[in-house]
Amino acid sequence: MHAGPRLIAVSRHDDELRQTAMHRHARGQLLGAYQGLLTVYAGNRQWVAPSRHAVWIPPGHLHGLRSHGPYAGYSAYLNPAACADLPAAPCALLASPLLLAAVDRAASWPDDASDPARRRIVEVIRDEIRSLPRAGAALILPRDPRLQRLALALSDRPSDTRSLDEWAAAIGMAPRTLARRFLTETGLPVGAWRQQVRLMRAQEMLASGAAVTTVALELGYDNVSAFIAMFKRELGVTPGQFGAAGD
Repeated sequence: MHAGPRLIAVSRHDDELRQTAMHRHARGQLLGAYQGLLTVYAGNRQWVAPSRHAVWIPPGHLHGLRSHGPYAGYSAYLNPAACADLPAAPCALLASPLLLAAVDRAASWPDDASDPARRRIVEVIRDEIRSLPRAGAALILPRDPRLQRLALALSDRPSDTRSLDEWAAAIGMAPRTLARRFLTETGLPVGAWRQQVRLMRAQEMLASGAAVTTVALELGYDNVSAFIAMFKRELGVTPGQFGAAGD
């Protein structure tokens, strides 16, 4: 017997900011935004999810999130038995209109009764989670405490422009060792990791209505054009187009 209904879905359209401390639960959770931007933390990973993405958190995985800008979103919780053949690690998916429509339908159910029509909706959601293309990779925090201190400092202040040698001195590690271990533990060089943090923070700020020039300067760019070029190269749209899409 399954513990409780196979699916519980909820949606919210109140535009209030959302912040959830790190936690875990027995059910798998699919979550996303109809409007706004989410920063999601899962284990040692973090990523930014715009409204075109959905995030899958398998049962038992530690996770938390916060929203940026006006927010409306959804969550669908699947019991452990329904998660058996779904992704075993947290991931971001490219949400489809079919997935969003199925979650909306499930969120409208007034009770947890089960009938053939509802079971088909649950299977549609499961099929979409299983088969939708993955979105951008998560940003990984290093395991080494000294490197993690560096990474968290960059996350708090992506405008920090200290060189590799300066960071090595600050955390008490040889520059070559720092560079080698950081790449091994995160998959990215320090500079590329910092750029991804800047990109995440830029999306957060733009979703909150900040001007492009303000974002560029607060992220440590002296040249606004360089910031715009980086943003377009990484996301395929300019910061101005990204901000307008969230209006």
